[in-house]
Amino acid sequence: MKSETKSKLSRRNFLLAVGAGGAATAAAIAGRAVTSDEPKAVTSTDKRRGKGYQETAHVRSYYNTAKV
Repeated sequence: MKSETKSKLSRRNFLLAVGAGGAATAAAIAGRAVTSDEPKAVTSTDKRRGKGYQETAHVRSYYNTAKV
C-alpha cells in the first residue's frame, strides 16, 4: 500500500508543479505586455470611426420588428 500512497503523492506534486509553472508563465507574459504610459493618439480621417453606438430611427424600427 505504500507504493500506492507514494504514487498518489508524486502525481499531486506533479500537478502542483504544473499549476505553479503555469501561473508563473502567465505572470511573466503579463509583465512583458505592459506598454508605455502614453497612449498613441488616433489620427484617422475616417468620419465613421469614433462615433460609437447610435440609436437611429432605422435601428429603432429594427428593434420594433424583432420583438417577440
